Amino acid sequence: MAEDYGTLAALKSRLGLESADDTQDEALSGALGAASRGIDRACGRRFWLDPEPVQRLYSPTGRVVRDPDGDRLLVDDIGALEGLVVETGSGAAFTAVTGYETSPHNAIPDGQAVTGLLLFNGSWGAGSARVRVTARFGWPAVPAEVGEAALIQAARLYRRKSSPEGVTGGGEWGVVRLSRRDPDVWNLIEPYILPGFA
Repeated sequence: MAEDYGTLAALKSRLGLESADDTQDEALSGALGAASRGIDRACGRRFWLDPEPVQRLYSPTGRVVRDPDGDRLLVDDIGALEGLVVETGSGAAFTAVTGYETSPHNAIPDGQAVTGLLLFNGSWGAGSARVRVTARFGWPAVPAEVGEAALIQAARLYRRKSSPEGVTGGGEWGVVRLSRRDPDVWNLIEPYILPGFA
């Protein structure tokens, strides 16, 4: 189940709402969920971690990068190494793979996700061969920048009830049209956007 990249308490604090006031909790939760899923779509990845390992199947075609040390299979973000199982095969016949390293090196201890599996002096296969990866997909923890972006965007979405046409009053500035993208949100998530998204 998808997780939000911030808490209701943090969002209330940002908006200057009393923590004990629960009259707007449904709208606030909706805004936080929408902001979190919007960040996932913009980045082409998600930052919450599967609670248990799940299986995913990959075709090596178009997902293998030739490195000097061997073939690196590009995989969806893996956020924990416990329960990681890698197998190759097809149909119902799969064989465990050994002799691979996760890539980039030290990703998990550095709070980043594993994005590749480097197989030394071998090939991940071709044709009908598949690679089956059982892992906890996602990130080890939500990056601080992503959490901040989610709160900014959630506050913006919540305030939209006061500016349904994308226009807000501005006192001495007159009527102000809201921009399509919040530049602060974009600057925070930009380093996490996978190539081909945005």
